[in-house]
Amino acid sequence: MHHDFPRSGGNTLILPVFNERNAGFSPTVEADPPDDGQLLDAYSQTVAAVAGRVAPSVVNIRVVAGEKGQGSGSGFIIAPDGFILTNSHVVRGAREVEVTLHDARTFSAHVVGTDPETDLAVIRLHTQIGSDPLPYVRLADSSRVRVGQIAVAIGSPYGFQQTVTAGIVSALGRTMRADSGRLMDDILQTHAALNPGNSGGPLVNSAGEVIGVNTAVILPAQGICFAIASNTAQFVAAWLIKEGRILRSSIGVAGQNVPLHPRVVRFHRLQTERGVLIAGVETGSPAERAGLRIGDVIAGFKGRPIGTIDELHKRLVASEIGVPSPVMIIRGTELIFVVVTPRELRT
Repeated sequence: MHHDFPRSGGNTLILPVFNERNAGFSPTVEADPPDDGQLLDAYSQTVAAVAGRVAPSVVNIRVVAGEKGQGSGSGFIIAPDGFILTNSHVVRGAREVEVTLHDARTFSAHVVGTDPETDLAVIRLHTQIGSDPLPYVRLADSSRVRVGQIAVAIGSPYGFQQTVTAGIVSALGRTMRADSGRLMDDILQTHAALNPGNSGGPLVNSAGEVIGVNTAVILPAQGICFAIASNTAQFVAAWLIKEGRILRSSIGVAGQNVPLHPRVVRFHRLQTERGVLIAGVETGSPAERAGLRIGDVIAGFKGRPIGTIDELHKRLVASEIGVPSPVMIIRGTELIFVVVTPRELRT
């Protein structure tokens, strides 16, 4: 049976809709197709907004390093006067450093300082770039990062146009080995896809703030990528800009942040609800000589509460080298004090 479908005027076609109640047709107006903006869901809009905000501060770094030839990586501007944060391994052994900005301008740079223990480095552009300050990003408080939150990785790999990948933070408090061979603590794990050329680029949250510095990808695995937490990066960058290096003391443990059991906190009247779980003890280290064990939780150092790895690192400054220091630990449910004499951290 043929139906002449009515038109509402113009080119809009009124289509019939079958109505089960009266077994007939009722007219409806076909909607105009959505534009591209309407097709973007909230997640995509967030990623696009973050990329647009952060990308102008991300740079490509090309390095000439003696017999090793050329290498490249990513970095990002952390101050309007040309300081750039990247990985230590990106600029290791550099004789020449060249930086390409988001707008394709290229400038020479010099290495301000490197810290192989955290795989972080600061470089600075040689030239003043006009009267306008450089676009830069802010470092977030990584202690507020939570598993499951959006993570966007931005890099400038192999000199190609910048890349943007997105995912979530999949784990906190990981450890991994730096090029120096020592363990790095407080590493973020994400499944935002990376490649080696993304090393030194920022990992950012939904507000466009840096929560980590992309440093490695586990090539045989799928979706396992790592970034150095922004609190570590902020601490290291400040020292490198000021002194060009970091002289530290060390007790010789690897650890991760953990919550303390509420009953233990109440019973011992602790001033912290978190501590640093010892995941490894170096042979011959001050910690081993003092009797610290894997599984102990450091909760205090020299009378000050210790709730995170960052807090412990900040206490282990150069002035502590050779100084006997009381360390408060939780072993099982017991509260124990041991005396540890930190040594100079050797790189």
